[in-house]
Amino acid sequence: MSEPMGVIVLAAGQGSRFRQVAGANKDKLLADCTGRDGAVRSVIEHVLLSLPASLLRRVVVTTEDRPQVIRLAQAFGFEVVVIESTGMGDSIAAGVAACPQLDGWLIVLGDMPFILPSTIEKVLAGVADDAISVPVHEGELGHPVAFGRSFGAGLMALSGDRGARPLFAQGRVVEVAVDDPGVLWDVDVPAKLVFA
Repeated sequence: MSEPMGVIVLAAGQGSRFRQVAGANKDKLLADCTGRDGAVRSVIEHVLLSLPASLLRRVVVTTEDRPQVIRLAQAFGFEVVVIESTGMGDSIAAGVAACPQLDGWLIVLGDMPFILPSTIEKVLAGVADDAISVPVHEGELGHPVAFGRSFGAGLMALSGDRGARPLFAQGRVVEVAVDDPGVLWDVDVPAKLVFA
């Protein structure tokens, strides 16, 4: 690819399952967790720090009621796109629309702090203009997912809660085998803050 890839971090979801257990005022993205590097940081910080410096266009999509997430994103050099919806489809569309000229987009979930940086590099290496690159661990598709340039219009057309999985039927899917359970590990409840 001649033009650079960008990264879109989805951080607009409300984490209702997490809040049901931890308390209504507890934001899972700001919860402390010990990363695979042994450092204790918030979930979103682990995610932002795991992304390769080679991805120069960096966008975090979130809601205005998350000022701490916005501040952290800006501190780490990310552009912030604020949306009203908490739907994954709306988040992806807004993130890609903020940088539609790129040759591809790495879509990262803000609640997946345990993905190895080496896994992210492998996923990026598998993408092409007409291909989607997805990590696979023990036969299960995981995250993050990289989309080539030809998927831009489809990504920007997403809406509501539906993610980008329907686009898999519209192009070549490169499955990248990884020995990294972090690609399947999202922090949906407080117990998942500890990686085992």
